[in-house]
Amino acid sequence: MQAHNHGPTHYGKAFAIGIGLNSAFVAIEAWYGWQVQSLALLADAFHNLSDVGALVLAWAAFAAARLATNRRHSYGWRRGSILASFTNAIVLLLAMGSLSWEALQRLQAGAGMAATTVIIVASIGVVINAVTAWLFVAGGKRDLNLRGAFLHMAADALVSLGVVIAGFLYLWQGWTWVDPVMSLLIALVVIIGTWSLFRRSLHLLFDGVPEGVDLDAVRDCMLSLPGVVSVHDLHIWALSTSENAVTAHLVLSETASADDALLRQATTLLAQHFDIQHVVLQQESTAYAAVCNVACN
Repeated sequence: MQAHNHGPTHYGKAFAIGIGLNSAFVAIEAWYGWQVQSLALLADAFHNLSDVGALVLAWAAFAAARLATNRRHSYGWRRGSILASFTNAIVLLLAMGSLSWEALQRLQAGAGMAATTVIIVASIGVVINAVTAWLFVAGGKRDLNLRGAFLHMAADALVSLGVVIAGFLYLWQGWTWVDPVMSLLIALVVIIGTWSLFRRSLHLLFDGVPEGVDLDAVRDCMLSLPGVVSVHDLHIWALSTSENAVTAHLVLSETASADDALLRQATTLLAQHFDIQHVVLQQESTAYAAVCNVACN
């Protein structure tokens, strides 16, 4: 028996707004960076352009996960959201590594900055990135793909805020080192936050049991069902970043009989206690289970 849960679709509009806002900001930032010959603004514009690409990737995966199944793809394209999460984590880690390298280069060079222009443009970036991150903050709590989009935008907001602070400190004290040092600190914070996304998405790519689901607890739950004496071939994995699935063989006692009521009860318990909506269960007699255990293992 199986059930499906279709997540909210309004995030498609959130992706469209986020991509539109950030694309416009990239153009503005690149133009002003070229006008004042600010390497900081040009580098940040390039970084923001990569994040627009990350949003496009996350949106594509979000949309693909909702495509209908067919004969060649019986699960549809749900797994694309996990792949997008992993890719976004890699891109973000590489971007922060590149930012750190650039910061180290600038720390050695001790170059000045067009502080006033940098502050104004970076302030716009703080607002745009913060608004975009806010669009995904709720969905990011339950969907790893949306969390990747949120982390990208939140990281950009932090970077832009750091640039604003560095600009004011430069105007105040004339410290040429404050911008690269601030960049290094922000990169460290973002890397620490992104590591969880990388680890979790890699885990799901290899069909690991999703976070928040205890395999032993699921087994105990099914063993509590009337007439079930044992459970074998229990598998729990992620269909997408927002949907989990379980398959298991339920071995019934000699006096119990396979019926729909048991399947309905099992499906309800798994949905209520573990938020597992895609359930496939096989009911077996003890005699068949002895043969099935050997065949399956």
